[in-house]
Amino acid sequence: MDKNTILGLLLMGAVIFGFTWLNAPDESQVSKSNEEVAKEKSSEMSLVGDSISAKEWSNIVAVVKQYGKQTDNGEVALANENVNLTVAGDELKGSVACGDTVFAVDDLKKAAAPDSRLITNAALANLRTAVSSFTKYSNFVKFVSGDSTTVKLKNNLLDIDIATKGGMISRVELLNYTAYSNGKNGPAVLFENNNNSYSFVLNTHTQRYDTKDFYFTPIVENDSTVLMKLEFEKSVSFGIRYTLPNDSYKVRMEVVQQNMDAIIPTNIANMDFQWSQMVQRHERGEMFEERNSALYYKYLGGETDYLSETSSDNEDIEDKLKWVAFKDQFFSCVLIADSYFLGTNELSSKVIDKESPLHKNYMKDLSVSSQLDYSSSNPKPAAFTFFFGPNEYKLLDKYSEVANDEDLELTRLIPLGWSMFRWINTIIIIPIFNFLGTLDLNYGIIILILTFFIKLILFPLTYKSYSSQAKMRVLAPDIKAINDKYPGQENALKRQQKTMELYNQAGANPMSGCLPMLLQMPILIAMFSFFPSCIELRGESFLWADDLSAPDIIFSWDAHIPFISTFFGNHISLFCLLMTAVNIIYTYINMQSNPSNNSMPGMKWMMYLMPVMFLVFFNNYAAGLSYYYFLSLLITIAQTYAFRFIIKEDKVRAKMAENAKKPKKKSGFMARLEEAQRQAQAAQREQEKRRNKK
Repeated sequence: MDKNTILGLLLMGAVIFGFTWLNAPDESQVSKSNEEVAKEKSSEMSLVGDSISAKEWSNIVAVVKQYGKQTDNGEVALANENVNLTVAGDELKGSVACGDTVFAVDDLKKAAAPDSRLITNAALANLRTAVSSFTKYSNFVKFVSGDSTTVKLKNNLLDIDIATKGGMISRVELLNYTAYSNGKNGPAVLFENNNNSYSFVLNTHTQRYDTKDFYFTPIVENDSTVLMKLEFEKSVSFGIRYTLPNDSYKVRMEVVQQNMDAIIPTNIANMDFQWSQMVQRHERGEMFEERNSALYYKYLGGETDYLSETSSDNEDIEDKLKWVAFKDQFFSCVLIADSYFLGTNELSSKVIDKESPLHKNYMKDLSVSSQLDYSSSNPKPAAFTFFFGPNEYKLLDKYSEVANDEDLELTRLIPLGWSMFRWINTIIIIPIFNFLGTLDLNYGIIILILTFFIKLILFPLTYKSYSSQAKMRVLAPDIKAINDKYPGQENALKRQQKTMELYNQAGANPMSGCLPMLLQMPILIAMFSFFPSCIELRGESFLWADDLSAPDIIFSWDAHIPFISTFFGNHISLFCLLMTAVNIIYTYINMQSNPSNNSMPGMKWMMYLMPVMFLVFFNNYAAGLSYYYFLSLLITIAQTYAFRFIIKEDKVRAKMAENAKKPKKKSGFMARLEEAQRQAQAAQREQEKRRNKK
């Protein structure tokens, strides 16, 4: 082969390679082509005629005989939503549904015609799925189909629906309360339909029986008690009994059974309990409702805790629990175990995303998975008490009565602040507030009276603080003279000594003005927690406010404004606006009363900035809270002017001059200060000597 031939072949190869490379399909085309081929193969397979073989037919007959229910005519029947089968002797009859098409089971023994193979094969798939499900549930299979109905229990406080599917409470309405969400007033329904689900799960080595999959038979035992029952035989049954007493928010739930060891081996040590709920919206104030919705739980013989209220959270707890609760701002669903939940507890709280269509009606998705002691031979293996009701302190305190030597601490469901402040609400504020509530007054008036009462309690501290401020104003010129006489950092200790001597001679203490204010702070913080949690204010109107537990909106808008909508909200609260205006006035009065503050311009503007920050912060808070702070500031301003009239500065100056003439015993602090000064001066002299030697 000559050189030109070789070169020609190489050129031809290059051309072919280039053409192939340029026309090669990309990965997406290849993938698409493969998918199309797969679909064609799948379609071809689906068009292959399928049918029930003789062996499969015999297996179906055996399954119906083993797990079916005896009928009045001597047949054995077995059914679910798609399949309805009966066996008489060894003859299998019945129907299989696929959508709107219903096949006789006999028609599925032979291959379908080509034009009906798709739907026939789908019906066969439904039949095989049903037979597999029947085998899975074994002795419970007779309960996998039935009528989905509800039974009602009702007293003067609760209206409860109990569903035959799952044997669980499917709806709870609080009869004495109203829901205000989404701009509409309606019944206060804690949950309904598929928004709440709980079940008991019995596990064997090979089977898992979940009560939510079964249809129970309701047996009304009396006006207040319903038994949801699975009856296997005449003397073999499993059930859940519900009892709703009169005048009670508590529902008794008991797991009851008879001779279940004939169905489930006695070596079953426990059963699972699973509970999930989508927490519904009920309030006008969206922010606080979301902030106060959470999953709470109490350790057996221990403290109460909760998952995060502001973000998604989960917790695996190995300790025993006494109760678990799903709560929102003003209502709770609590499940209290007679004994306890075992130490395998999975708790989860998921915040509903604002972009989700569910966010309009729901706030959180809460769930609990736990274990309970169980024995198939025990006629009453588990018992609980449900609480469905308001987060009212007096009520929860009543229902927290000691059970089995343990305080249930249900009042912890109400967020009344940290322990160091909580006692102020529980011991002082709530009893007074409840007493005032018995006087049949508008709650706006009650808040006014409560504010006056709190100010009366704090009056001695307030008076002491103002008196101390008056002394400091009188001493201000003398302090300035000392500062001018001893300027510079080198005279700092001397300046401090002379200032303290002045305070000592005049009988003044700069800290005496701050200490009373600090002592008032716990009450201010306690009230900050009290008002947003006070259910008594819910739905109560006053002046322009429709609901004192929500912001009193006088103007609102729909458009989202960056930063403003996020932090301030899309509305203006009038009580918050009034509180801010009065706070600015009080700041001005306070600045005029303390000339020393004017020497620090930065601090001056900071003092005026604080009320504006409070406007942003409190705009989304309950109107009752802003109203309380508004009243408190008004009374404080009135007290300030009253104190100015009572405490005359010339009289204060004269008394201080008289005190200065009296011999004063040097305090321990002054002695230590003088000693520190002497040591500092000695050190300074020693340092100067060293510098001079050099």
